[in-house]
Amino acid sequence: MNGSHHAGIGMTSARTRDRLVQRLQEQGIHDLRVLERIRNLPRHIFVDEALASRAYEDTALPIGWGQTISQPYIVARMTAALLAGGALAKVLEVGFGCGYQTAVLAPFAEKVFSVERVEPLVERAKQRLKELGIRNVKLKYGDGMKGWPTQAPFDGILVAAAPLTLPEALVEQLAPGGRLIVPVGPEGQQQLLRFTRRENGLHREVLGAVSFVPMLGGVV
Repeated sequence: MNGSHHAGIGMTSARTRDRLVQRLQEQGIHDLRVLERIRNLPRHIFVDEALASRAYEDTALPIGWGQTISQPYIVARMTAALLAGGALAKVLEVGFGCGYQTAVLAPFAEKVFSVERVEPLVERAKQRLKELGIRNVKLKYGDGMKGWPTQAPFDGILVAAAPLTLPEALVEQLAPGGRLIVPVGPEGQQQLLRFTRRENGLHREVLGAVSFVPMLGGVV
């Protein structure tokens, strides 16, 4: 994929990306590292060509198999919430879908381990990350409910689908001082939560109402 495709024209121009970043700032995203990453990352390559003209709108878009690419605001919010506690060596991402959130997160961790349960999305994401020269990410086709036990513990865990209750397996894979960002609850009642593992147990913070696809076990 050549540079001009990444740079984009028309609806994917620098001016369009600047407008998106301005909107994110207006909505309360203040982490300049995250804003710059979103400004510079070509979101249009993560969606079907027919939707490329909408890639820099602050909205979720379908990517097939009942999944979506999260709206940029949510990606920025979750990434900033994960980074707020300091540097990250190892991060687990559950439900990487098209790989956009993965690509946003990658520069802020030494290593990212990402799990996706929809097999066709895995190869597509691998190709996109390869095209962008992102080499510190390892992708796995598997059940995200189980996390990635052989690589645990993780300094950060980011979950891009909503379980009804907090998966115990993910809690067990969180390192001391680690942060877990996860939307929890049934459709229409989901809250974005941040859990931090402290000496006296898990500290829970509510970050706001969100809407994610449900988190399901198994693989497809």
